[in-house]
Formats: sequence, C-alpha cells, structure tokens
Amino acid sequence: MLYQRSSALFSEAEQVIPGGVNSPVRAFKGVGGTPIFAKSAKGAYVYDEDDNRYIDYINSWGPMILGHAYQPVVDAVIERAKLGTSFGMPTEIETKIAELAIAMVPNIDKIRFVNSGTEACMSAVRLARGFTGKDKIIKFAGCYHGHSDAFLIQAGSGAVTFGSPNSPGVTQGTAKDTLLAIYNNLESVKALIEANPNEIACIILEPVAGNMGCIPPRDNFLQKLRNLCDAHDILLIFDEVMTGFRLAKGGAQELFNVKADLVCFGKVIGGGLPVGAFAARNEIMNHLSPLGPVYQAGTLSGNPLAMAAGLAMLNDLNNDSKIFERLAEKTRYLHEGCSKVLQNNKVTHTINRLGSMISIHFAKDEVVDFTSSAKGNNDTFKTFFHGMLNEGIYIAPSAFETWFLCDALTYNDLDETIKAVDKVAASL
Repeated sequence: MLYQRSSALFSEAEQVIPGGVNSPVRAFKGVGGTPIFAKSAKGAYVYDEDDNRYIDYINSWGPMILGHAYQPVVDAVIERAKLGTSFGMPTEIETKIAELAIAMVPNIDKIRFVNSGTEACMSAVRLARGFTGKDKIIKFAGCYHGHSDAFLIQAGSGAVTFGSPNSPGVTQGTAKDTLLAIYNNLESVKALIEANPNEIACIILEPVAGNMGCIPPRDNFLQKLRNLCDAHDILLIFDEVMTGFRLAKGGAQELFNVKADLVCFGKVIGGGLPVGAFAARNEIMNHLSPLGPVYQAGTLSGNPLAMAAGLAMLNDLNNDSKIFERLAEKTRYLHEGCSKVLQNNKVTHTINRLGSMISIHFAKDEVVDFTSSAKGNNDTFKTFFHGMLNEGIYIAPSAFETWFLCDALTYNDLDETIKAVDKVAASL
C-alpha cells in the first residue's frame, strides 16, 4: 500500500503537535514507521488519506461497538447540534441517559458524567478517598486508568514497596500513596493490605485488562478481591472504560456477577464522542459536590452532543437482545481461525479473548499479567503489525493493546482477516 499522503501529513503535524500526535500510541513508536492518517470510516472499515481501506480492529479504541458512522448516532448528533452545541446549563438529555445507564448497570444509583475516562477514574479515586477518609490506593501493574498523576506509577522492587513515578512531573509525594499489585495475583494484594493496615481507600482495576493485551481475570479473581475489600473496608473500583456496555449491558459487573463500589465508564457511553462517567450507590455518590464535600466539576460535562450520541448508542444496545452473543461468536470465530493458521505456520503464540476483546501474544506461555505479557516477542509483533497493515487490516500499533470487534464486521471480513494472518505468519 502507498502512504504518501499520510507521511506528508505526519511531517506537517510534527511541526506543530508534540510528536505529531495528540495521544502517544498513535505515533507508531511501538512498531516503527509512520502513522496513517484517517480520512473517513463507515461500518467495519476505516479509510486513510491515501484512500486505502482497512478492516478496523481498533474501532476508536472501543466505542464503535456498532460500527463507524452508525446512523442512529450520526442522526442524533446532527439533530442535537441544530439546537445548540453547548450551554453550560443542565439539559433534559443528561437525565435521560443517566436513567438508562442506571437501569442497565447493576449496583449503581447515581452517575456523574465527565469528559474522558481519565477524568472518570481520577474523580472516582478522589471520591473513594473522601468517602473512606483514607489516602492510599492499590492499582495493578499493566492496568491503565488514564494519565492522572496517581496512575502513572511503575512497580517498585517488591510487592510491598511503594511505586515510583514513571513520568516526569509526577511527584514522589503522589507516588507514595499508590501501591502496585500483580493482576490475577491475590497474594500480592494481601501483602499490600497487610503492610498498610487501615490506610487503603480503594482498589482500582480493569476487570478485564485491555492495556497489556486482553487478559481476563482467572480463578474467581474479581470475587476474591470483592471479599478482600469487604473484610478491610476498602472500596472496589471497576474501571469499565473498555468493558462497560461492551461485554454485557451491565458490563463486567453483570458478566462476572461481582459488585463494585464505584464504576468508571467511557468509550461506548459516549457513542464515539469524548465522554466519561463514574457511578456508585447513593451512599457514596451523595458525598460528591454539590451534595457533599468531595469536589468535582467540568464546564463541558454532560455536553448535549455527547449525551445525544451516548443515548442513541445505549438505546440500541439495550434493545438488541442478541448483540453481545453475536460479538462473542464473531470473536470466537476469529480466535479459532487465527490460531489455526499461526499453528500451521509454526508461529509461537497465545491468544486471549473475552466477549468482543481479543489479542494475539507472541509468547509461548499463558499471558495472565503484565510480566507474562511483556515476555512476548515484540520484534515479531512489529513485523506482524506492518504485514497486517499492508494487507488492509488495522490492529492496535502496540503489542500491549487489545483488539476490539464491532457488530458491523461480517464473516467475510473475518475470513479476510484470517487469510491475512496466514499470509503474514509465513514471513514471521
């Protein structure tokens, strides 16, 4: 494929935007080469500025669960824009989408809309601290909750050590209150709790990890965390920015039948527009300003265009009783097809999937946490990524990101993808 226009646009962007991108993973630093610039998208396909067509497995990093330019969402945004794009005042549509989200998701009574997943997670942790009166949090190595200071912490030298900042600008003072545990490893969590008695406000995690590839919880890990939190008066926060309204109507709480104290949303809830939200039962949410002392605000929170897009998306997901079954079946089909051709080509790999999330790890052992994910052959992934791109298949430009399937994908698209994997695997 030719990427002349994208290359020229990237050179222009580098002059006025740091690294030429507004989010680092887009720069292709993890895979090498020059990023492609999107021009348009429809259904399961995205088109770049050189008019190349790709079957898309990023789907704007998750929200396009029903496909790009989904007509009900497009229509809702257009009609809403005619009435005004922003007011800085309450609107009826905010209440409508709040009522629908609360009806779909178990164990929440109130929801607050914000502008991004980062903002949702940041606010949820602040609320957890304000509610419990405790300062420290536990997060898991490899789980990503946005770029708020408290989350940009790397692992220390041992399970009970403090983390250290992995970005300049994050202070040691912030880092000391963030403790790092190992995903799918309950003993690492217990060690942190024992070393910091009565100091931990919350445990936050992606119930299904998506930022070290797709890694589902194992051995009833989520319920065991729930039990541990109950025993030590710690709030459990599910970061469902990826999994919310994607794995089930009620997200991971419904899928695994595990109750979280706070839930963070993004991606799907905005129908593709920049929206986030956090929610909990009344007891917790009533601590939030203006009812309570924990402050959180946003001038554009509940923006009517974003609310219209999200309401259209959630309405259709709520009314389609088979959507999640279809997505899971398509993902299973892709998994089995890719695994077969990789095995035939003697490519070392393991594949994880859950619902409509899937990732190929070029590793010989099971991938269950960040350490095992990092053992994958990144050079093989780079070759695989560019090979797939040249075959018209767009996957995440990082070995540590899940793929997302959308309902617009046909089985012909899946077969085309499997054939591309077969062709590329022959060169690995």
